[in-house]
Amino acid sequence: MTTKREQFNPKQFLRNLTHQPGVYRMYDASGDIIYVGKAKDLRKRVSSYFRSNLDHPKTQTLVKQITNIEVTVTNTEAEALILENNFIKKYRPRYNVLLRDDKSYPYILLSEHEHPRLAFHRGTRREKGRYFGPFPNGVAVRNSLRLLQKLFPVRQCEDTYYRARSRPCLQYQLNRCLAPCVKGYCSDEEYTEQVELAKSFLQGKNQEVIDQLVDKMEIASNQLEFERAARYRDQIAALRQVQERNAVTGNQQELDVIGYARQGGIAAVHLLFVRGGAVQGSRSYFPKVPSNTEDSEVLLAFLLQFYLNDQVERQLPREIILPEQNAAQVLDPEQELQTLEQALAQKIRMTHNVRGERRQYQVLAQKNALNALDSKANQASTMHMRVKALEDVLDFGRPVTRMECFDISHTMGQETVASCVVFDQQGPKKSDYRRYNIKGITPGDDYAAMAQALKRRFDPLQQADRELAPVPDILFIDGGKGQLSQAENYFASWQDAAGRPAPLLIGVAKGESRKPGLETLILAGSHETIPLAADAPALHLVQHIRDESHRFAITGHRQRRAKVRRTSRLEDIPGIGTKRRQKLLQNLGGLQQVKQASIEQLSAVPGVSRELAETIYHAFRDE
Repeated sequence: MTTKREQFNPKQFLRNLTHQPGVYRMYDASGDIIYVGKAKDLRKRVSSYFRSNLDHPKTQTLVKQITNIEVTVTNTEAEALILENNFIKKYRPRYNVLLRDDKSYPYILLSEHEHPRLAFHRGTRREKGRYFGPFPNGVAVRNSLRLLQKLFPVRQCEDTYYRARSRPCLQYQLNRCLAPCVKGYCSDEEYTEQVELAKSFLQGKNQEVIDQLVDKMEIASNQLEFERAARYRDQIAALRQVQERNAVTGNQQELDVIGYARQGGIAAVHLLFVRGGAVQGSRSYFPKVPSNTEDSEVLLAFLLQFYLNDQVERQLPREIILPEQNAAQVLDPEQELQTLEQALAQKIRMTHNVRGERRQYQVLAQKNALNALDSKANQASTMHMRVKALEDVLDFGRPVTRMECFDISHTMGQETVASCVVFDQQGPKKSDYRRYNIKGITPGDDYAAMAQALKRRFDPLQQADRELAPVPDILFIDGGKGQLSQAENYFASWQDAAGRPAPLLIGVAKGESRKPGLETLILAGSHETIPLAADAPALHLVQHIRDESHRFAITGHRQRRAKVRRTSRLEDIPGIGTKRRQKLLQNLGGLQQVKQASIEQLSAVPGVSRELAETIYHAFRDE
């Protein structure tokens, strides 16, 4: 690979280039990949960049920076398409349209247990069962699960909780579960019946479910089983209420509808998910778009990256409706769409000329795309204005490109977590957020926690053999002079491997009443306070950064605290692993019963020796 600037000789390179399909990667003088593309015929495609009559400004700018090109040959164009998207996701070339969305989508899981459970699922599908989705976000899944719990008494508890029950839980008392965990409360046939109804409901067969319940109600009534008939009647009423409340329903079973808007260098793509005859939700995307990029290229890049990058996790629709104004350009190269179908190994219909119900969905998606674009543009404008105001207040002398803020969260000194949030001129940069689990300090010592967090964040930058990470222009410390002094002590001996200066340190102390607008900004060194009015844009920016660091810290602390509660004291006892812990809980009926058990009762559990039983017994009594 070329590592120094030299004139790239396209004629010599093209002379030996193959006509086979594959992927090409273009490098600049620093050795960075600046563009990745795929081709059915590599020589024809790459040679098109070096014509004498290039008229597209983006291509002209790209070609001027090329110092080297590497190619990877594939068997088919579909393989090239998949490889291209893998490279784009890995290298993030600045001249490619980049879909900045690495999150997996949440689903509802109906497990394959003896008594199946309904559960929230995100990530790799390791557990056997039926997956319903995708949903646009976790809130939509949890709302659906709450609705299902009211409609169908199918369990949603964790397996460990289900196996440890000796009597029905509160959900049974609320008529939201049939209590399959305890014998004698419901038959397997009765439970399976409700599971099948829930499955049909999740598949969008609402009317079919109601018809089945009506038949079951009549049978129960004829058999004089009036209590069972009443339960079916209540289910029917609840389902009809849901149907009336759901305003956005239709006959389209599996459909993705795309809206697109672009203005001022910002592109918004809005995706509407239609599953089971209803809109399950939507999500807006803001891909990174190089200047002078055509709308058709943005849309095509979105389609390829969105449906290829997550094809393992995403349930693909049968039809994709594209935005009316831009779709003709995207749909023109039919070869691209055929290649996409080959790569996905699924026939997908793509269209933009629609009528009736599909047209209503198309208009709705476009309306949401325009709304998302306006919101994003206003947010960006406000953020730039606030950053500029902060630069003026601090008399910074240069643009502020990166700000970080540290905060500490704990409960009476336990499970201490430090957060580091990052902001740039566009707002929060969540991919750079970090949390640090603080260990080895006196519980409740916020100063020592802050010192440890700073050390773990910035020590690697002082090692010359480590890859350089960004240093913030401004570092905010949530707290008063005590917390700020920890940062001052750390950066007093600052030696960056690249010779970069230490960040400007600012403490953010809350007012006596802790009300927004009464914060005090403290400059490191002089400890002078920066007077800011309550409505000052610079103060609003600092409040936003401080609140985000507090939110991120307390969320991490709660997760860590919840994990401790879930794992329990048992896992801290030597010799107790996951299997023995499950055996103890199953045989004794729960953690409280394990705590109260005698040595004889503990040693009676399979796999627990007398010596281990004594260890467990004394561990709980020495707490």
